Amino acid sequence: MAQRRLHVFVNCAFDPLFQPIFDGIVFAIIRCGFQARCALEADDASESRFLKIQRIVEECRYGIHDISRTETNGAPPLPRFNMPLELGLFLGAKRYGDPTQKQKRVLILDTERYRYQRFVSDIAGQDIHAHDNDPTKAIAAVTDWLRTTSGRTTIPGGKKVVAEFADFQALLPTILAARTLHADEVQFADFASIVGTYVDTL
Repeated sequence: MAQRRLHVFVNCAFDPLFQPIFDGIVFAIIRCGFQARCALEADDASESRFLKIQRIVEECRYGIHDISRTETNGAPPLPRFNMPLELGLFLGAKRYGDPTQKQKRVLILDTERYRYQRFVSDIAGQDIHAHDNDPTKAIAAVTDWLRTTSGRTTIPGGKKVVAEFADFQALLPTILAARTLHADEVQFADFASIVGTYVDTL
């Protein structure tokens, strides 16, 4: 149970446009000494996606929820509601769960600080952090939030982690080549392992 105090649920879009921010968030979490968790961590057809998300939410003290993906697509064009749904699940676990669940802490990210008022106004009063679709701003927000919320004074400032992420990105092609992985073959578990190994060298 103690280890779960270091688990961080990542709730965000999983698409190529958002990938740079997602990668930055995961890097920041692992660099800060936590374990990143998300729906992509296991591919098990015997477990429904939402049940898997519920299990992960239950196991995580911290939750990072990016609600920025509101664009419509398809016919008829509709927005995606998965991120607000999972945010609601996390907040519900904190509100109605046992004493362990009530210890949950939440960071909410969006492109603009007050944009959420136009599509999920019920969370008015929450402190929303804006990243302007900039991975470096997302990394800094996550790093500084984890340091403040966890009280772990060994976590560096956001600017340092942003610089380390830039160095990591420069080395990533070489790392992938050594693992005989092509960039489009990298799964979440691969990326988390690669980041963990890199962070151990810092």
